[in-house]
Amino acid sequence: MNVNAQADQPSPVEALPDILMRVVSELHDVAYLIERIEPQLLEIGGENLLNAPESMKVLQGIDLAVQKARGIAEFIDTITGEISNEWMVDVATALSLVKLSEMQRALGGSGMRHGHSQPMNKAAGDFDFF
Repeated sequence: MNVNAQADQPSPVEALPDILMRVVSELHDVAYLIERIEPQLLEIGGENLLNAPESMKVLQGIDLAVQKARGIAEFIDTITGEISNEWMVDVATALSLVKLSEMQRALGGSGMRHGHSQPMNKAAGDFDFF
């Protein structure tokens, strides 16, 4: 048994550009997965799916989600090139702060979604530039 087991584990402190590039990779994966939904819906719903206005809104919403995910990924990728590798982030602390803010929103009970770019009264597929 290794007495220095913690030395074998990666440090929770990582360079910010490395973290951001992992986020970029995840966003591209999310866009790809969302994009795969549309052909499956068309296969299930057939040609009639394209004639229903509500279905078109869903398909447009899927396309918009893919575009937004890719746009955010490209933005982060672009700005990451300007960030020094010396900028370090304590990943454990950052993740605990994210979980804390999620809990606060969930416990808020107001039903309002703060910090969300898409107002709840807009239809899927309505265009907003980011």
